[in-house]
Amino acid sequence: MTPESPSTTGTHDAFPAPPPGCPAHGLGPGGLHRLHEAEDLAELYEQLREQHGQVAPVLLHDDVPMWVVLGHTENLHMVRTPSQFCRDSRIWTPLLEGMVKPDHPLMPLITWQPICSHAEGDEHLRLRGAVTGAMSTIDHRGLRRHINRSTQRLVNRFCEEGRADLVAQFAEHLPMAVMCEILGMPDEYNDRIVEAARDMLKGTETAIASNAYIMEALMRLTGKRRAQPQEDFTTHLINHPARLTDEEVGQHLRVVLIAAYEATANLLANVLRVVLTDPRFRAQLSGGQMTVPEAVEQSLWDEPPFSAVLGYFAKQDTELGGQHIRKGDGLLFAPAPGNVDPRVRPDLSANMMGNRSHLAFGGGPHECPGADIGRAIAEVGVDALLMRLPDVELDCAEEELEWRQSMMSAHLVELPVRFAPKPPQDVMQKPGHAPVPPQRATWQVGTPQSQPAAAPTAQPTAEQSPTPTPAPAPAAPEPARRKGAWRRFLRWFRGN
Repeated sequence: MTPESPSTTGTHDAFPAPPPGCPAHGLGPGGLHRLHEAEDLAELYEQLREQHGQVAPVLLHDDVPMWVVLGHTENLHMVRTPSQFCRDSRIWTPLLEGMVKPDHPLMPLITWQPICSHAEGDEHLRLRGAVTGAMSTIDHRGLRRHINRSTQRLVNRFCEEGRADLVAQFAEHLPMAVMCEILGMPDEYNDRIVEAARDMLKGTETAIASNAYIMEALMRLTGKRRAQPQEDFTTHLINHPARLTDEEVGQHLRVVLIAAYEATANLLANVLRVVLTDPRFRAQLSGGQMTVPEAVEQSLWDEPPFSAVLGYFAKQDTELGGQHIRKGDGLLFAPAPGNVDPRVRPDLSANMMGNRSHLAFGGGPHECPGADIGRAIAEVGVDALLMRLPDVELDCAEEELEWRQSMMSAHLVELPVRFAPKPPQDVMQKPGHAPVPPQRATWQVGTPQSQPAAAPTAQPTAEQSPTPTPAPAPAAPEPARRKGAWRRFLRWFRGN
């Protein structure tokens, strides 16, 4: 048990603040670390684990207090115990006390919305049931075919150039192309919607306009499917017995689209980077010791698409990881430090092949319902890309790769590669089949008996007079077909 840390909902006078000029970096009131100022979150998480144990007090923007859950077991307990922790930020003490201002940078993630990600109890069952019900109608074999075709289209854009940026030209596009197809709006997929999704997640000054652009497309789709149902996710979401309103349908389409897009774009980039930079990883794939799905799972352990998720809130006074959590405290669900918990992975170099107990897709009532879709996009996309470009190589030093980091995720900025130029492919071409050779009239096991060669028939010349044609001789009987093994056995058994 670690000593109880000061409450994250009160004042921070348990630790003196650093004096002016102190070289301490990223520390706020009470000596607590500001997560958003950390230069290396992985290093900070391990420092916090050493200082506080599996649950540590930290600060968000504007020095808003929060707990970060570092332990694998503690994260699972939090997400799987809705009687103690929920996603409803309306009970969060800093919010109730006015510490979280309307212009807080994390307000879009904090603000409660009537969607399944924030709802609890019967309302959560109603909304989540509609989403999972619509998910269950997806044809996964057809989905994989569409992922492969989308991959081929994207590769066709740059295959003749011999160079590409696999982040901007592939990883950021494939998930959006696939998700637009799943939702039933393939015509909406273009560079503009990809840029809008990226802009929203960056939190730039134009993020609100980008969100409005995406919501306009989703609400337009909702109205169209109300009038003209099709066999797609949106139609099944509308027709679910939960009877979602148009606003509820649009908001849940946004949740599904953006969450799946960001997580899968990060996953694709991470898997491709490891394949290109780690010789052992590439060799295991090439040598058949590791399949692409296993490579994806390894990446979900080492680099989960979301390093942290905001947030969970304590419904009552409780204890977690040796810390006293007060009612109304906020907690960060943190897959990145949880996946490297020494109690679960004492040796980080050990292969996690076949082990799916990572935290990348969360758990409990709010576990990601589209985990299989994300896996399929990454598995099929990476496999199809490597089949088209088997000689692809990193086109810069590994040390030159850069990430755009936030508390929630680390997004690879670019992944430049080179390869021998390839011609485009017809993405709709069906697999060809070699002609079937004519079958033999008779089949015989062993060496065939030699037959005398027929004498060539002399053809009469122009000077020769034709001789009378003799009457045809009776046709010789066909040689008896050799009896099969069973017939020969019966004859031997009967003494014939």
